[in-house]
Amino acid sequence: PGGKAQVPHRDYHMGFQQEHQLRDYPVTVHRLSAALTLQGGISHCDMTIESGATKFLPYSQTYVPGYFATLRPEFRAYFEEHFVQLPLAKGDALFFNPALFHAAGANVTEDVERLANLMQIGSGYGRSIEIVDRARMTKHIYPTMLAMVKDGRLSGRAVETLIAATAEGYPFPCNLDIDSPLSGMAPPSQQDILRQALAETWEPQQLNQAIDAHTARRVSH
Repeated sequence: PGGKAQVPHRDYHMGFQQEHQLRDYPVTVHRLSAALTLQGGISHCDMTIESGATKFLPYSQTYVPGYFATLRPEFRAYFEEHFVQLPLAKGDALFFNPALFHAAGANVTEDVERLANLMQIGSGYGRSIEIVDRARMTKHIYPTMLAMVKDGRLSGRAVETLIAATAEGYPFPCNLDIDSPLSGMAPPSQQDILRQALAETWEPQQLNQAIDAHTARRVSH
């Protein structure tokens, strides 16, 4: 009871990225991202409009610039003027395209606690075939990389290229119960940690501890 409504959004993968990250991907990836997953939910209670049943904007999954649009106030206002809401009975299941603009509604009841099992069906084509120990690579190169940044031998684009070639830039899969995002919708990746370490000139031991802690949070329990 009293839970506030979400802002309209799209879901994982690209729905969890910030605008500057979205700009790095061509329009073909924006079109294909939604084909990698299917969102689902099973209601474990009667979920009425008043309790905050999910709001949807019909056909919004067809809007190609939609990952940018959900970040803009004018599109969020349009969503609030045109959404539809679907009440669910206990045991009802709902599946939808992750690119569909949606948001949990506000729970304005005094005694209804919403309970649902959220599911995501993922394509087997979403990740690469071979394992690379990027945590080990990151810890190995960091002392040399830091020294080169300090004395000016490495800067700008070259730094970003080396970060991309070494550390894992993909923050998922993760356990959101113990690795909640500090800002935005995704927790920090190894690349974010390495970038922060260079910017703040961490000692190698501090970087190693941060990478180890990041790895330890990638557990189910």
